Amino acid sequence: MKIKNAGEFGKLIRETRQAQNLRQVDLAAASGCGERFIIDLEKGKPTCEFEKAILVAQMLGISLEAKSPERRGEP
Repeated sequence: MKIKNAGEFGKLIRETRQAQNLRQVDLAAASGCGERFIIDLEKGKPTCEFEKAILVAQMLGISLEAKSPERRGEP
């Protein structure tokens, strides 16, 4: 899945959390974040701390991958 903005990332976090039958407070405790952070992250707040967002995704088993663009003329 390509994530294009904070809202899409938040939706993925929320849907994954719900599929695992976790409450926001439980995810917050497991990841060492506050419940307010989880709420903001799921709402797609663009100023959420990136490091914490990655940690929450990892706690849910979401793998993240970044690819750099291919350079012209290179295979």
